[in-house]
Amino acid sequence: MSKILIVEDEVAIADLEKDYLELSDFQVDISNTGDEGLQAALSGDYDLVILDLMLPGIDGFEVCKRIREEKNIPILMVSAKKDDIDKIRGLGLGADDYMTKPFSPSELVARVKAHLARYERLVGTGKPQNDIVEIRGIRIDKTARRVYVDGVEKTFTTKEFDLLTFLAENPNHVYTKEELFREIWDMDSIGDIATVTVHIKKIREKIEQDTAKPQYIETIWGVGYRFKV
Repeated sequence: MSKILIVEDEVAIADLEKDYLELSDFQVDISNTGDEGLQAALSGDYDLVILDLMLPGIDGFEVCKRIREEKNIPILMVSAKKDDIDKIRGLGLGADDYMTKPFSPSELVARVKAHLARYERLVGTGKPQNDIVEIRGIRIDKTARRVYVDGVEKTFTTKEFDLLTFLAENPNHVYTKEELFREIWDMDSIGDIATVTVHIKKIREKIEQDTAKPQYIETIWGVGYRFKV
């Protein structure tokens, strides 16, 4: 049974989310402050964190950043703030998804299931030998979920790793942002194009010598992205 942590200061919302998730056979804990949520996330064995942005004490941005420094589990950020800048900031700090309140509990459950399913597929492999992808100085260990650039290990979030791996395994193919969102996030991309853009930017910062002149992930203006070989 997957274990989920909800970090939410509005008790009624947290309880509603918990009820719907428990009906889908998830084990759920709730923290009502940023400090409590951070401590619980770092010390507990959780498979996914649902993280509110506006929290008493440490805010959701800081909680996300500090969780991501130590753990690679999916983080689903939720907020009543609709500004793209907040979404971009949250994704840039390592959140895997961003939902704007109000949203239906059933949509939340669907997104939780999608993130967990993808994470478990990619982490829970039983292959006896590590599955490796190597392209021009980049070594992607799919089994261990580790990335090396010219022999130096780089830290990637779950979705950054998934996106880099997908592009590297499908070189010279141009994908639109919508196609990449559907492939990596398993959801409709309408209104969430910034998610792909932010993740591509973060990946480039880790693998490119000069992000202004990328040698691996090309932008095909007006279309999307491709991985060069």
